[in-house]
Amino acid sequence: MGNMIIGVRREDKNKWERRVPLTPEILEDFQTNEGLSFIVQSSPIRVFKDQEYENRGVSVSEDLSPADLIFAVKEVPIPLIEDNKAYVFFSHTIKGQSYNMPLLQRILDGGSTLVDYEKIADEQGRRLVFFGVHAGYAGMIDTLHLLGKRHGALGKKCRFLQVKMAYQYSSLAEAKAEIAKLGPDIAERGFSTPIIFGFAGYGNVSNGAQEILDVLPVVEITPDELLSLRDKEDIKTNCVYKVVFKEEDMAERIDGSAFELQTYYQQPELFRSKFGQYLPLLSVLINAIYWTEKYPRLVTKQLLKEIFQSGGHRPEVIGDISIDIDGAIECSYKSTHSDHPSYVYDPLNDTYADGVEGNGPVILAVDNLPCELPRESSETFSSALKPFISAMARADWKQDFENLELPQPIKSAVIAHKGELTPDFQYLKKYL
Repeated sequence: MGNMIIGVRREDKNKWERRVPLTPEILEDFQTNEGLSFIVQSSPIRVFKDQEYENRGVSVSEDLSPADLIFAVKEVPIPLIEDNKAYVFFSHTIKGQSYNMPLLQRILDGGSTLVDYEKIADEQGRRLVFFGVHAGYAGMIDTLHLLGKRHGALGKKCRFLQVKMAYQYSSLAEAKAEIAKLGPDIAERGFSTPIIFGFAGYGNVSNGAQEILDVLPVVEITPDELLSLRDKEDIKTNCVYKVVFKEEDMAERIDGSAFELQTYYQQPELFRSKFGQYLPLLSVLINAIYWTEKYPRLVTKQLLKEIFQSGGHRPEVIGDISIDIDGAIECSYKSTHSDHPSYVYDPLNDTYADGVEGNGPVILAVDNLPCELPRESSETFSSALKPFISAMARADWKQDFENLELPQPIKSAVIAHKGELTPDFQYLKKYL
C-alpha cells in the first residue's frame, strides 16, 4: 500500500509503565534506511523522552489520528480505540480474560485489527517478542530485597538488606554490580543458616532470575540432592544454594505410572502436584512457570498450613514472578505495585497483611516487573520486534484476512481483523 504512517502511543496504565515498543534508535534507522514514517505520542513519563525521539528526526505529536498502524506496550484504553485501525499490543484477551472482553468487543465493533505480541511465535510455538527475561531480572532483585527486609523485621542481620528494589537502581548493570559486591563477604563469612533458592521453571523468566542470583557464590544442586541436603553435616553456609525444578519434579501421575512431558501438557488432569516434598526445604521459591487452571497448583494454602503447623523449616519468601491470581501459588490473592510490592500470608489463620511482617511467607506479587527496568527491557523488546516492522508497514491491512500478506509469526498473532475474530481465535466468541 502507499506510504503508511505508523504510530507509537504513550503508555498510561499507571505511573510505573514507562516502557516503549520501539526505541528512538530503531525508528531513526527505519526512517533513514527504509523511508518509513512514524509519529510518537508525547509522554511525560516515558523512559525515552520526547526529545530523544526528536533528536533522531522522529515526529512527536499528541495526535495519532494520521496513523493507520499503531504500536503500544499495554492495553489501549477503550475510549481511545479508533475505528478501522490496526493495533499491536499486549491485549490480555487470549484466555478470555473477563476484564478485557469490553476492549476486544470495542475493536470488533470499530472494524479494527488487533495483533497481540503474546502470540508472535515461531513454527514450534516459541514466543519471539517478549519481556520475560526482564521480569526475571527485576523479580529476583526484588526478591533479594524482600528477603533482606524480612530478616530485618525479624531482627536478624542480613546482607540482603543492602539490596534495593530494581526500579531504585539506575540500570540493570548497576543492580548486578551492587549485588555482586555482597559475594566476597558471603564466601568469607557465610550466613547463620543455609540459604536455598528454588526456581520453578527453566524458561526466559527463570533464566533472567537465575542470572541475577548467579553473581553471588552459588552452588547448584538437583531436586534429588535437595531432599537430603539438610541432613548433611557438610551443608554450606558460605554460599547460596540453587535448585531448578522442571515439570517432572513438580508433578506426578495420579495412577503412579511414569512421567511423560507431552502427556502432562495434553492431559494435565492425569497429574497431581508433588512439590510439597521440596517446599519446606527452601528459603525462597521463585515461581517462573506458565500456568493455567488445568494444571495442578504448585503451592496450595493447605500445603502451607501443614508446613507451618509442623514447626520445622519454612519458606521465607515466594517471589511470584508469574503472578496468576489464585493460580499456581494459591495464596497470591492480589497483584501489587513496585512501591508496595509484598504481603505476608498467614496460613494458620488464612489472613493477609501488607508488607513483610507476620507469620507466613512474604509474597512478591508485582504484576508488571519489566517496568522496573524500563530502558533495558524496551531495548531488548524493540530489537526482537524490529525484524517484523518493514513487512507490517508495507502490508495492505485493508485486505481480507486470507489475503493479508504478513510474516507467519505476525499473521498467527492477529486475533481480530477488520472487526472479525480470525479463525484461530473464534473460541473467544463465548467470552464476549
